[in-house]
Amino acid sequence: MKKTFFIAGGDLRQIYAAEKLSEFFSVCITGFDKNISIPDTLRSEESIPLCAAPSDYLLLPTPVSSDDVMLNAPFSQNGISISKLVSTVKKDGIVFGGKISKNVKKIFTAEGIEVIDYLDREEFSVLNAVPTAEGAIQLALEEMPATIYGSKILITGFGRISKILVKLLTAMGADVTVAARKYSDLAWAEIFGCKSISISRIEEHGEKYDIVYNTVPSVILGKSFLEKLNTDCLMIDLASRPGGIDFKAASELGIKVVWALGLPGKSAPVTSGRIIADTIKNILAERGAI
Repeated sequence: MKKTFFIAGGDLRQIYAAEKLSEFFSVCITGFDKNISIPDTLRSEESIPLCAAPSDYLLLPTPVSSDDVMLNAPFSQNGISISKLVSTVKKDGIVFGGKISKNVKKIFTAEGIEVIDYLDREEFSVLNAVPTAEGAIQLALEEMPATIYGSKILITGFGRISKILVKLLTAMGADVTVAARKYSDLAWAEIFGCKSISISRIEEHGEKYDIVYNTVPSVILGKSFLEKLNTDCLMIDLASRPGGIDFKAASELGIKVVWALGLPGKSAPVTSGRIIADTIKNILAERGAI
């Protein structure tokens, strides 16, 4: 008999993750009763109450919640309380999710239920960086009156997303500069085919750029840097809260900033959902559960 997965809330990534997981598990989904259609291969808790019977696994969205009380469920007509989801998973089951806060984790662990944040998995972070980077380029193409080709672009930080951005942008003919703290990152950036500068010297070059991508989740691009930019420079912040740009200063200076949170779910929900499902399958395979 197939083990069961209860999938609650979230954006379109959850639906495509559910479809992928349904190849191996019996899947039921809830939180998608507003302006969204559920594939026939999936069972909906809204129409089949029996789906609420305890499941082996529970999949929560990314992020799970903004207040640690209500589930992130933009396609649900009625709010979903996180505490009420405890009864949907067996006591020896597992809860999966992304960006799970300590308070949310305690809601389940207090009942003896294991909680795993798949964002901690390296394979997820690497693969998920691809739709993030592609979505970031799509944003630039939509917002800019010019091509990527020939544009002068600054990328702050040199993590997974930055590496993919560099590869894609240089292939498109952009003049890319990477700003990083580590000398090793600066060296790798040059090997990747772009220029590099230390973040400590970033203010010396601000006026040159057409696009600035930030990937550092700490405010490093303050007013003194922003004042050096041309007002038609486009800034795209890919970092999680609090971001890396002084948004207030940018607004006062008339510089456009797009804070692209949750980009994979918006730009490539099919791919992103499958990445989530594959990561969960890897975790369960390591435990001998599949």
